[in-house]
Amino acid sequence: MKEEMKYNPVPFDPKAVAAVKCAADPEFKVAYDALEDEFAALAALLDARAQAGLTQAEVASRMGVSQPVLARIESSLGKKDHSPSLHTLRRYAQACGMKLVIRMVEPNKNSAVNG
Repeated sequence: MKEEMKYNPVPFDPKAVAAVKCAADPEFKVAYDALEDEFAALAALLDARAQAGLTQAEVASRMGVSQPVLARIESSLGKKDHSPSLHTLRRYAQACGMKLVIRMVEPNKNSAVNG
């Protein structure tokens, strides 16, 4: 892979931005907390891709789909109506050289959704 083609993400801390907005707007906090699962799933995908050092196009190629399809897979996690299937998530994990693992945990008793 050519040096200029390496994956090099732009630094951005969405949790810090969200924390500021949550502190300033209680309605935003409720809406943000309701999306916790989707944010966690998206973070897992993006972390897997970053750890593998791959671009969307490279993961897409390994999955046998186009880059725009992969972008829709990643972005669909925040929409709730078109979440990727377990089969798609497994293929994504394999494309990044990883294995999909699912687990359940007790809910955070301090979150706005449960409080």
